[in-house]
Amino acid sequence: MYQQRKEPGTASAVRFGPFSRALSEAVDHRGLSLSRIRAHLAARGVSVAESTLSYWQRGLRHPSTPRSLDIVRALEAVLGLPADSLVVLIGPQRRPAVDGDRRPSLAELRQSWSETCTLLDELSESPGAAGNAKLDVVTVVDVLTMTAEGRISEITSTMVVRARRSGADGFVVTHQDEPGTDMEATTVFAADGCRRGRVRRSTSSPGMVFELLFDRGLAEGETHTFAFTLRLAASIRSTCFHRTVRSRMSAYLLRMRFDPDAIPARCVKTVREREELAPVVSEPLFCGPGATVSAYFEDLGVGIAGIDLIWE
Repeated sequence: MYQQRKEPGTASAVRFGPFSRALSEAVDHRGLSLSRIRAHLAARGVSVAESTLSYWQRGLRHPSTPRSLDIVRALEAVLGLPADSLVVLIGPQRRPAVDGDRRPSLAELRQSWSETCTLLDELSESPGAAGNAKLDVVTVVDVLTMTAEGRISEITSTMVVRARRSGADGFVVTHQDEPGTDMEATTVFAADGCRRGRVRRSTSSPGMVFELLFDRGLAEGETHTFAFTLRLAASIRSTCFHRTVRSRMSAYLLRMRFDPDAIPARCVKTVREREELAPVVSEPLFCGPGATVSAYFEDLGVGIAGIDLIWE
């Protein structure tokens, strides 16, 4: 009987994360106390409090400053880990808030998303009705264009859907933008396979919902391909782009095209079960020719999939 080979604890933790578990496993495997690790770091010219290492190891705090990246890279060397194996588990870095450029808390994000989703009632047959209930999303390709300031300026999405039952004749898109975005300046264009229907913009959150209408109703089991483009007015530099997956999806391709003068220091492919949880998938990505990075996902379940950006 075939038995799958299990990875050693440290290798598995470093590969899949989260950061705290990977660090804890690596420390145990190395057999060094935190005071000895701190001494090894000091010998490399890196200063960090023993309490900070303890907090990181227990998941009570997370590396969150540009200086932290230098400490984590030195930790990798001290613990005998491959270069950047811990760095890619950290996730996106937040810049200090300046000129009102403050990232919202998780509670604020949830409230904002809830306010945006109330717009769905206006486009549904009855309040609270499930949008797109007659369709399964099979495949999605998102192509993002980034500005020289690291903001998302355009999103072009190509979607393949399959009718669960006959009669499906359109798709409702929910889009949540960066904090402070002027939603009135965000526009949507139908590219092919659909035409734009009603659009509703939130006055209390950076979100919108809109209809994409097909030329006819689909037969049960029939697939349909359509595409649309969003031109955005994002107010702050993006630290990620995630797509919410509400039911099983066969394939998802996300491509981000950066300005050659504004390429992130790191790009990380991530999958999370929920926004507040550590990634269940965290893999480094590399920018190819044309300053483009791509992440391909197969057989996605319910959750959040995308790319985290580490700028500095």
